[in-house]
Amino acid sequence: MFSYRHGFHAGNHADVLKHMVLIATLKHLTAKPTPITVVDTHAGAGLYRLDSDFAGTSGEAQDGIVKLLASPLAADPPPLVADYLQLIASFNPSGKTKVYPGSPFVAQALLRQEAKDKLWLFELHPTDSKALAAHVEQLHAGRQVGLKRDDGFEALRALLPPPSRRGLVLIDPSYELKHDYVRVATTLQDSLRKFATGTYMIWYPVIPRPEAHELPRRLKTLANQAGKPWLHAVLNIGLSPERAKTHTPGEPEPRPGLTASGVFLVNPPHTLKAALQQALPALVEALGRGKGQMQLVESAG
Repeated sequence: MFSYRHGFHAGNHADVLKHMVLIATLKHLTAKPTPITVVDTHAGAGLYRLDSDFAGTSGEAQDGIVKLLASPLAADPPPLVADYLQLIASFNPSGKTKVYPGSPFVAQALLRQEAKDKLWLFELHPTDSKALAAHVEQLHAGRQVGLKRDDGFEALRALLPPPSRRGLVLIDPSYELKHDYVRVATTLQDSLRKFATGTYMIWYPVIPRPEAHELPRRLKTLANQAGKPWLHAVLNIGLSPERAKTHTPGEPEPRPGLTASGVFLVNPPHTLKAALQQALPALVEALGRGKGQMQLVESAG
């Protein structure tokens, strides 16, 4: 179960979507003076080098942040994309994008010391957990950041509801195991019982697996049953033309890699839908590469 390493995928199109939405959600939550608690159940290593062996082997950032920065969109981005690019730039003061912040560092960059915001990070992978601890130590964030090598699904229970009754829970496991899809839905259901007013953000891959297609439907049902508003967004950059060219007729189709991902939010910011409806078509144009390009934004409640 420890074969997944986010370092291979850092800065890809799924990260662009996930972190753009995460930034928008945190900016909305921190607009009020009351402290917030943020929980990242699957934190990864927290910080990644785009020139590392991991990133270089996969090349996935080339279809994500690297392509976005080289596109015309980077010169005149819509607000959500502008906020995302600004945060990425803050980790790369030299002007060359070599460092990519994972969700823990994206979140910490937006939290407030004066408001006593709190960030909890959980990572079970032994190597990534060790790297995460080393990276967090460089922040000198003191008690603002708590981290533990633990199963984030289980650890979340003890933190809800947070003292201020305001917070964000980010759930984005690797989905290596089919059981992850079930655990995501179960965790959301249990968490809503304990902390009904919290904002929950779930990332998932759009892949040809029944569990992946079923997950957003299950999440909609859970949100509707709890009487909570929800928002669902998908970004699909399409198939790589290079893969299509190398396919020999009569042979099995090559694995396309991840072409799409989605985010599902319960109790989302009320401004997020309109902002995504502006940003996602622009991202499809900037990152799109072949057959299957699309974007979706839907909500209820």
